[in-house]
Amino acid sequence: MSTTPSTSWVHTADNAVPPLDEDLEDRIADLRGIHPGVDLILDGARLIALDRHTLDRTQTLLSTIAGNGGTDLLEVLAQLVRRLTDPAQNPCLRTLDPDTQKAVQRLGEQHAYETAEYTPREHPSEAAALIDGI
Repeated sequence: MSTTPSTSWVHTADNAVPPLDEDLEDRIADLRGIHPGVDLILDGARLIALDRHTLDRTQTLLSTIAGNGGTDLLEVLAQLVRRLTDPAQNPCLRTLDPDTQKAVQRLGEQHAYETAEYTPREHPSEAAALIDGI
Protein backbone atom coordinates (compact mmCIF):
# COMPACT_ATOMS: atom_id res chain seq x y z
CA MET A 1 0.00 0.00 0.00
CA SER A 2 1.35 3.43 -0.97
CA THR A 3 2.05 6.02 1.72
CA THR A 4 1.83 8.83 -0.83
CA PRO A 5 -1.53 10.63 -0.73
CA SER A 6 -3.60 10.24 -3.86
CA THR A 7 -3.86 13.30 -6.07
CA SER A 8 -6.25 11.79 -8.59
CA TRP A 9 -8.95 14.21 -7.37
CA VAL A 10 -6.88 17.18 -8.58
CA HIS A 11 -7.99 16.70 -12.19
CA THR A 12 -11.67 16.07 -11.64
CA ALA A 13 -14.54 18.36 -12.59
CA ASP A 14 -15.18 19.03 -8.90
CA ASN A 15 -11.68 20.49 -8.62
CA ALA A 16 -11.94 22.76 -11.64
CA VAL A 17 -10.96 26.37 -11.09
CA PRO A 18 -14.28 28.26 -10.95
CA PRO A 19 -14.96 31.31 -13.12
CA LEU A 20 -14.42 34.76 -11.66
CA ASP A 21 -17.02 35.87 -9.17
CA GLU A 22 -19.24 38.76 -10.23
CA ASP A 23 -17.51 41.34 -7.99
CA LEU A 24 -14.04 40.68 -9.38
CA GLU A 25 -15.30 40.36 -12.96
CA ASP A 26 -17.16 43.69 -12.67
CA ARG A 27 -14.16 45.50 -11.21
CA ILE A 28 -11.92 44.24 -13.99
CA ALA A 29 -14.48 45.23 -16.63
CA ASP A 30 -14.87 48.72 -15.11
CA LEU A 31 -11.15 49.42 -15.50
CA ARG A 32 -10.75 48.12 -19.06
CA GLY A 33 -9.74 50.56 -21.78
CA ILE A 34 -8.21 53.25 -19.58
CA HIS A 35 -4.65 52.54 -20.78
CA PRO A 36 -2.97 49.53 -22.40
CA GLY A 37 -0.76 49.16 -19.31
CA VAL A 38 -3.82 48.95 -17.06
CA ASP A 39 -5.30 46.34 -19.40
CA LEU A 40 -2.09 44.29 -19.05
CA ILE A 41 -2.31 44.50 -15.25
CA LEU A 42 -5.95 43.40 -15.44
CA ASP A 43 -5.02 40.54 -17.77
CA GLY A 44 -2.41 39.45 -15.23
CA ALA A 45 -4.89 39.60 -12.38
CA ARG A 46 -7.40 37.59 -14.42
CA LEU A 47 -4.75 35.00 -15.30
CA ILE A 48 -3.73 34.63 -11.66
CA ALA A 49 -7.35 34.31 -10.57
CA LEU A 50 -8.20 31.65 -13.13
CA ASP A 51 -4.95 29.67 -13.15
CA ARG A 52 -4.48 26.42 -11.25
CA HIS A 53 -1.91 26.90 -8.46
CA THR A 54 0.15 24.77 -6.15
CA LEU A 55 0.35 25.49 -2.44
CA ASP A 56 3.85 26.90 -2.93
CA ARG A 57 2.77 29.19 -5.76
CA THR A 58 -0.30 30.35 -3.80
CA GLN A 59 1.91 31.27 -0.85
CA THR A 60 4.33 33.10 -3.13
CA LEU A 61 1.52 34.96 -4.91
CA LEU A 62 -0.02 36.10 -1.63
CA SER A 63 3.32 37.50 -0.51
CA THR A 64 4.03 39.05 -3.88
CA ILE A 65 0.66 40.74 -4.23
CA ALA A 66 0.22 42.17 -0.74
CA GLY A 67 2.24 40.46 1.92
CA ASN A 68 5.81 41.71 1.78
CA GLY A 69 5.56 45.44 2.56
CA GLY A 70 8.10 47.21 0.39
CA THR A 71 8.57 44.42 -2.14
CA ASP A 72 5.05 43.62 -3.22
CA LEU A 73 2.68 44.75 -5.95
CA LEU A 74 0.96 47.21 -3.63
CA GLU A 75 4.29 49.00 -3.25
CA VAL A 76 4.92 48.93 -7.01
CA LEU A 77 1.54 50.56 -7.63
CA ALA A 78 2.14 53.14 -4.88
CA GLN A 79 5.47 54.05 -6.45
CA LEU A 80 3.72 54.33 -9.82
CA VAL A 81 1.26 56.81 -8.27
CA ARG A 82 4.23 58.74 -6.85
CA ARG A 83 5.84 58.85 -10.29
CA LEU A 84 2.63 59.93 -12.07
CA THR A 85 2.19 62.81 -9.62
CA ASP A 86 5.78 64.07 -9.96
CA PRO A 87 6.18 66.87 -12.56
CA ALA A 88 9.84 65.92 -12.99
CA GLN A 89 8.77 62.45 -14.13
CA ASN A 90 5.40 63.24 -15.74
CA PRO A 91 5.91 66.24 -18.04
CA CYS A 92 2.19 66.88 -18.61
CA LEU A 93 1.96 68.13 -15.02
CA ARG A 94 4.31 70.98 -15.88
CA THR A 95 1.41 72.74 -17.59
CA LEU A 96 -0.20 73.23 -14.17
CA ASP A 97 0.59 76.27 -12.07
CA PRO A 98 3.53 75.71 -9.68
CA ASP A 99 1.39 75.54 -6.53
CA THR A 100 -0.85 72.88 -8.07
CA GLN A 101 2.21 70.94 -9.25
CA LYS A 102 3.60 70.92 -5.72
CA ALA A 103 0.25 69.90 -4.23
CA VAL A 104 -0.17 67.04 -6.72
CA GLN A 105 3.38 65.85 -6.10
CA ARG A 106 2.92 66.04 -2.32
CA LEU A 107 -0.25 63.93 -2.53
CA GLY A 108 1.54 61.27 -4.59
CA GLU A 109 4.43 61.18 -2.16
CA GLN A 110 2.01 60.99 0.76
CA HIS A 111 0.17 58.09 -0.89
CA ALA A 112 3.42 56.18 -1.45
CA TYR A 113 4.49 56.78 2.15
CA GLU A 114 1.13 55.79 3.62
CA THR A 115 0.96 52.68 1.46
CA ALA A 116 4.37 51.60 2.72
CA GLU A 117 3.65 52.45 6.35
CA TYR A 118 -0.04 51.77 6.89
CA THR A 119 -1.46 49.41 4.28
CA PRO A 120 -2.42 46.23 6.08
CA ARG A 121 -0.38 43.31 4.84
CA GLU A 122 -0.62 40.98 7.78
CA HIS A 123 -3.54 38.92 6.50
CA PRO A 124 -2.00 37.80 3.17
CA SER A 125 1.31 37.31 4.97
CA GLU A 126 -0.32 35.20 7.69
CA ALA A 127 -2.25 33.19 5.09
CA ALA A 128 1.02 32.50 3.22
CA ALA A 129 2.68 31.42 6.46
CA LEU A 130 -0.19 29.07 7.29
CA ILE A 131 0.04 27.52 3.83
CA ASP A 132 3.77 27.09 4.37
CA GLY A 133 3.14 25.43 7.72
CA ILE A 134 4.69 28.19 9.81
